[in-house]
Amino acid sequence: MRTTKQLVKSGLLAVLTAGTFIACQQTNKQGNNSPAAAAKDGSVASNNGFIIAYVDIDTVEAHYEYFKEKKAELEKKQQAIDNELQANVRALQNEAADFQRRANTMTQAEGEATQRALYNKQQQLEGKAQNMRSQYAEQENKFNEELQKRLNDFLAKYNSNKRYAYILSYRTGASNVLYKDEKYDITNEVIKGLNEANASTTEKK
Repeated sequence: MRTTKQLVKSGLLAVLTAGTFIACQQTNKQGNNSPAAAAKDGSVASNNGFIIAYVDIDTVEAHYEYFKEKKAELEKKQQAIDNELQANVRALQNEAADFQRRANTMTQAEGEATQRALYNKQQQLEGKAQNMRSQYAEQENKFNEELQKRLNDFLAKYNSNKRYAYILSYRTGASNVLYKDEKYDITNEVIKGLNEANASTTEKK
């Protein structure tokens, strides 16, 4: 079973790299007449109006409060599932061990009935485990969908002035970005905006 940390991390990375942190800009058909966008430090960088910024995903995961809260909740639920299933497995193993100890004192009919009962319990436990994992996966999917919606809504407002043609995601050791100029790192701005939006939503509840 994949750990919650792996699931959530992969979920966030999938959300971001799938286009959550991408905001498109229509290039001015008249070529060089399009206005240049402002860079992180307020300077103007001109590539015919085609400006690319990036967001560091590791930093977002470390400082986006909504992500951290939901990640902790999912990890807690995952641990509860693991604990419950492990307790069920131990109980079934104890029953099987008890059966083996008493097998010589049972009649053939009693032995066969006990074996059937143990088999049925094993099947029920496997079904229970599958059901619990499916429910957990559904909760994780809902989290990822909510996360994507939050990011999409924020980026739509953040880039409403069309400053950037693309906003890419970056992760140390797992990124297609071979070079990045820190001038165009907007991670802190994005985290600040996301946390402010999260706080505002929480206050309204």
